[in-house]
Amino acid sequence: MGDDGPRVRTYLLVYVLLLGLLGATTGLAFLDLGGAGAAAALLIAAMKALLVLLFFMHLRGSPRLVWLFAGVGFYWLAILVSLSLSDLLTRPWFSSVLGSRP
Repeated sequence: MGDDGPRVRTYLLVYVLLLGLLGATTGLAFLDLGGAGAAAALLIAAMKALLVLLFFMHLRGSPRLVWLFAGVGFYWLAILVSLSLSDLLTRPWFSSVLGSRP
């Protein structure tokens, strides 16, 4: 029987990598890096999401149509987040918090 799926060793390696990235995120929270801290945290979060997508959601060995639908899902998420932020940032009470006038 030819099983071409990921082995338990692969899952354990990805799990250990995710735990390491979790530790990096936690350690980063205790450092005062200013604006670079948020960028570093987002980079670590993107790496964790990529690992989950590729290995635990089995995108790595999937056909290109599955990749397309996963990409469309993220595109839709980007639309929802951008429209929600555009609504929030144009509200007068929030503009006064940021220090600008509506």
